[in-house]
Amino acid sequence: MQIEFVSPDAGLASRTVLAIAVPEGEASSVRGGAFAAAVAASRFTGARGQVLEVSGGADRVILVGAGKTAEFDTLAAEQTAAAAYGAVKLWGLETLRLVPAVDTGDFAARAALGLRLAAYRFDKYRTKEPADKKPSVTAAQVVTGHAAAASTAMPALSALADAVVFARDLVSEPANVLYPVEFARRVKALEALGLSVEILGEEEMRQLGMGSLLGVGQGSVRESQLVVMRWNGAADSAAQPVAFIGKGVCFDTGGISLKPADGMEDMKWDMGGAAAVAGVMHVLAGRKAKVNAVGILGLVENMPDGNAQRPGDVVTSMSGQTIEIINTDAEGRLVLADAVWYCQDRFKPRFMIDLATLTGAIIISLGNDYAGLFSNNDELAENLLSASKGEEEPLWRMPLPKAYDKQIDSVIADMKNTGGRPGGSITAALFIQRFVNGLPWAHLDIANTAWKKPSSVPTIPEGATGFGVRLLNRLVEDHYEDRA
Repeated sequence: MQIEFVSPDAGLASRTVLAIAVPEGEASSVRGGAFAAAVAASRFTGARGQVLEVSGGADRVILVGAGKTAEFDTLAAEQTAAAAYGAVKLWGLETLRLVPAVDTGDFAARAALGLRLAAYRFDKYRTKEPADKKPSVTAAQVVTGHAAAASTAMPALSALADAVVFARDLVSEPANVLYPVEFARRVKALEALGLSVEILGEEEMRQLGMGSLLGVGQGSVRESQLVVMRWNGAADSAAQPVAFIGKGVCFDTGGISLKPADGMEDMKWDMGGAAAVAGVMHVLAGRKAKVNAVGILGLVENMPDGNAQRPGDVVTSMSGQTIEIINTDAEGRLVLADAVWYCQDRFKPRFMIDLATLTGAIIISLGNDYAGLFSNNDELAENLLSASKGEEEPLWRMPLPKAYDKQIDSVIADMKNTGGRPGGSITAALFIQRFVNGLPWAHLDIANTAWKKPSSVPTIPEGATGFGVRLLNRLVEDHYEDRA
């Protein structure tokens, strides 16, 4: 979508929808009461997300609720713009002009970000889509008296939008197209942004002793990969990096512990954690963040052929700890075990955050909107919670009780890869924690937030969300970048 900032007195072209954002309780005053009759005949109050079509001088005019003025913030600016786009995208008109409820350069830029994210579609495989199902709005104008300030804010926000779109595209791709080697290839292309990308194949991982990760992928004809992404943007190139690790199971059948057929097609997005980490590194490089950062992606397929890992097998992780495989469908934690150990062993980061579509149990615990946050460090956890509130990517902190740790003790090995149904997301996090060697660490279980159907957030169309990209970008920006 093409987006531009225009002055309040700019002429209105034909085939344009005019969207006027209205604070709650102020609908009757819009345009000096010109739309009072339409408002009076409706239930439109200006509550955030409400939309009312009215008559006017443009081809069509809508009012969009912006919510209470006292609560209007950058997220409200994004969501108001996104709601306007969602209401008119199929109307057959070409341009949306938005008049924001509050005119500042920052809010105008955030409105532009909201429009960009709301307009996301993954349509590369659609060949016979009816015209009336395809959005007609391809351009947008944000009205502001502060166009220079808005334009100054846009490069960083455009980098963020590009990164979210990149992550969403990865998650949306089918597994026959996006397998580990192809995923790694697409990430390698990000070197154009200034990232350094290193790819380890199975032989290199075997030499490192990554038996936990390699065991997951041994039933697939697709070779497993470990991708190492680096961004050095801090003034001191040798300063400790921050580190992000992503689970990248490009397709998860469950292996020998085969999943039910119903819904298995969704397991193409079991690499949502790796996609989010790739997106975070994308935006840090794109906006030239003043921080050193490392992203590690463990990329595998979990398939059930004659060479597949069996329940009852014992594998040796890179840490030297042994793991009894109880259920081959508890595979993501096996990938993360070696990726986490490799990250801390090689890079000695300030902290590590892993992201994974790890457990169905987190969906039962938290529903579809809050990702689970587990951490061994209160400061890191509080910084994550703070960042989540500003980016519409909510987290809920979950416990890591020592008493539950015994559920993953094994009779014949150092541990087993599942502790049973009780506290399933907790014991999964406790498993990963056994591979954390004293560093501040957080685990984000995003099994419930990586894919939405349908979405209740107007900036997130149904499908891949890119959850985690905005959250972690904000975390770095607010707490870990060099300050001028």
